[in-house]
Amino acid sequence: MLLLLPYTEYLGRLSEPRNLVDIALVFFVVYAVLKLVRGTRAAPMAAGIAAFALLYWLAVNQELATLAFVLRGALLYIGVAIIVLFQSEIRQALISFGNRFRLPFTRKHRGQFGEGVYDEIVLSATTLASTKTGALIVIERGVGLKNVIDGGVKLDAELSYDLVVTIFNPTTPLHDGAVIVRRHRIAAAACFLPLTLNPRLSKDLGTRHRAAIGITEDTDAVAVVVSEETGLISFVQGGQIRRALDATKLRSLIFHALESPAGAARRDKERKRAETEAEAEEAITT
Repeated sequence: MLLLLPYTEYLGRLSEPRNLVDIALVFFVVYAVLKLVRGTRAAPMAAGIAAFALLYWLAVNQELATLAFVLRGALLYIGVAIIVLFQSEIRQALISFGNRFRLPFTRKHRGQFGEGVYDEIVLSATTLASTKTGALIVIERGVGLKNVIDGGVKLDAELSYDLVVTIFNPTTPLHDGAVIVRRHRIAAAACFLPLTLNPRLSKDLGTRHRAAIGITEDTDAVAVVVSEETGLISFVQGGQIRRALDATKLRSLIFHALESPAGAARRDKERKRAETEAEAEEAITT
């Protein structure tokens, strides 16, 4: 309603704090939506919907009665179409929103579990990579993976190097599928994950990598993948994959993904202080 007012009255009301907050919130929502769809398959679909709206506006403006009638009928189903087309992006946005605005007393102030568990995962991945044994390890974070766990073989066993390597041995019945790690335990093995539908992925990525990308697109989990063909280790988070990792890089990525926001902020602060001290010492010596 504010935009329908005369220009002078609009400027007068624009100075009111309530209206400034209103405009700022709209800007924030639009920015968040654009940031969410940028670089994803939602971007061309959003462009198609915008083209559809432009065509309808032209039909009404130029009095093209038949075209306007057909498009007007299609508008009745546009809401359902948006939900169907953007269900993955909407789900990811709600997950991100919930994680950002979780109540302070529900946040974890420490990492999800001890650093020793990272070493078990890293050692398992590097050992499997050396023998080109395919593996897929998914680490649960804030969003529960109960539906995935229920579809696999429940173990609820202590996470260890020996157990992970044994599970992915090609001669064992549980090697085909993903291992789900919940806190410091293996919740289930032989779990099947949803495959990503992203058409922009490289054709070199097989089913195991696409499953890892799919589960990280739908949830906030992270995944470690060992390629059966090349023996390369990959790390997947938020639908983004990083390939050809060594043990040091893999451990660093896992640690950064699972540590708490407070720990990350403290680590960044310490790193900046160390860099500042190093620059000061270098300036003194020169």
